[in-house]
Amino acid sequence: MTHLERQPVDVDLAVRQWQGYVDALHAAGWETLEVPPADDCPDSVFVEDTVVMYASRAVITRPGADTRKPETAGTEAVLRGLGYDVVRIEAPGTLDGGDVLKHGGTVWVGLGGRTNQEGIDQLTAHLEPLGAHVVAVPVSKVLHLKTAVTALPDGTVVGYAPLVEHPDMWDSVLDVPEPEGSHVVLLGGDTVLMSAAAPDTKKLFEEHGLDVVAVDISEFEKVEGGVTCLSVRLRHTP
Repeated sequence: MTHLERQPVDVDLAVRQWQGYVDALHAAGWETLEVPPADDCPDSVFVEDTVVMYASRAVITRPGADTRKPETAGTEAVLRGLGYDVVRIEAPGTLDGGDVLKHGGTVWVGLGGRTNQEGIDQLTAHLEPLGAHVVAVPVSKVLHLKTAVTALPDGTVVGYAPLVEHPDMWDSVLDVPEPEGSHVVLLGGDTVLMSAAAPDTKKLFEEHGLDVVAVDISEFEKVEGGVTCLSVRLRHTP
């Protein structure tokens, strides 16, 4: 926990919410693969932090919290088994996948919390040969960059204004009325997945012509999680 006060988590409810999240992915036409469980790493449910995907390259991260560093082994094993081009962030670099926002060939990376400059430099070296443009974005008010902002299918960046520290990093930022509304998962076409805790933002997105799927992830939100944290989308075959 970094920015929120600790609260009790209902683990049974969390498991049901996780299944609801998986069911929503399946309903949208996605196949899911589970990373092997790491029972000694309770944060490993936030699998997004263990890897950054770009085309067929998988950049295995080096999480900024020491207790999370063992989480990457399971993700790496799965992606190697699928045949992806696997590279790694090495010490002294740190990088959490939740700090990485990608759209249209640009990769914005949160700097200052769980990700350091060396981690960004290594990510740049891994992704620039593939045509990516990597941009560092200072972060201090939130755990990860994608806690503050994500992007809609057309590239519009969305964020809750009190948590968006550098809106000038993007051409424009669509302000949303709830902090949980800052997080969307792109499911294809104009369909997005978001938290049920942001009903006003859901209406806003629907007014912008989006097909919105809302899921309840309250137990994950208690520990600074969001809808983006629970999955990694593999859009390209190796």
